[in-house]
Amino acid sequence: MSKVNVAVLGATGMIGQRFIQMLEDHPFFELTGLYASKKSEGKKLKEVLKLRDHNLKDETLKRKIETMEVEEVGRKVRAVFSGLPSDIAGPTETDFAEMGVAVFSNAGAHRMDPDVPILIPEVNPEHLEAVREQPYYGETGGFIVTNANCSTTGIAVPLKAIDAAYGVKEIFVSTYQALSGAGYPGVASLDAACNVIPFIKGEEEKIETELCKMLGTYDGSSFRFSDMKVMANCARVPVIDGHTESLVLKLRDEPSLNELEETLGNFRGEPQDLKLPSAPKSPIIVRKEADRPQPAMDIYAGKPARARGMAVSVGRLRHSNGYYKAFVLSHNTVRGGAGGSVLNAELAYAKGLL
Repeated sequence: MSKVNVAVLGATGMIGQRFIQMLEDHPFFELTGLYASKKSEGKKLKEVLKLRDHNLKDETLKRKIETMEVEEVGRKVRAVFSGLPSDIAGPTETDFAEMGVAVFSNAGAHRMDPDVPILIPEVNPEHLEAVREQPYYGETGGFIVTNANCSTTGIAVPLKAIDAAYGVKEIFVSTYQALSGAGYPGVASLDAACNVIPFIKGEEEKIETELCKMLGTYDGSSFRFSDMKVMANCARVPVIDGHTESLVLKLRDEPSLNELEETLGNFRGEPQDLKLPSAPKSPIIVRKEADRPQPAMDIYAGKPARARGMAVSVGRLRHSNGYYKAFVLSHNTVRGGAGGSVLNAELAYAKGLL
């Protein structure tokens, strides 16, 4: 199959530049355009670069940013990767879908739409079929797929593995979220340094609703939300990348800790069966050390090289008073951001939707 022409929207932002990183030399997709607002028109990518932990190729760094004009971009590409702010993303992504473009969005504007999947390919690949019910798909072939909020993504994969094996009844989650989750430049330094900020607007509500949509079912015409109870507390901490989350779970069954470790470590999903380029061979890495996972050591978990940062690390598994406890770590701008959307597009490509 020939490569699919794609573009990045919001190419000057952190998520937009993670998209560029994930799409460079991609086997399925040809990156044909980088788009942002008029103030960046004509600038080379290297002039607006925010990535500090990845070396892009010289030819990529020399590419120029163009002003995003929906009709012009839509004529050039089959798919766009959206790193736009939610207030802009909502109508812009709809315009692209109406033009016949497939939209893979990191924004939250369409996540709770009744015909738009919040997709994590290891968790709910069957939800991708919902795009066929979107009005744009029947008329133009366009559609919208969203990834989950970055904090939701990190825990969704291990929760899927646990729920499938033992049944999850209640979830208590507390998040310790990295500064990069607030975008660039993010939280003011004097607010963030040596501090914990116990409030992130809308974050707790997103976790509590998005998990139930993803871990629910799709019956061919509508989403049926899971009836599990989800309770979240969210805080911002002075870490650059990597969301750490504590989980306390009430399960239907009571596996031993060894059984739970084996279930998590052996979990594989459809992306692994299909050998999608950005899919980690092991989507869940179980850490048995007493003090892991840690952002400084574990955010880039995942193999092969294209899947670095796409695995979720789980550690400190414990069982007491009828509840199971663990810590989960994920890379919020890779697995929880651009990488998640790229994996969604790879699944769509494998399913013949592109």
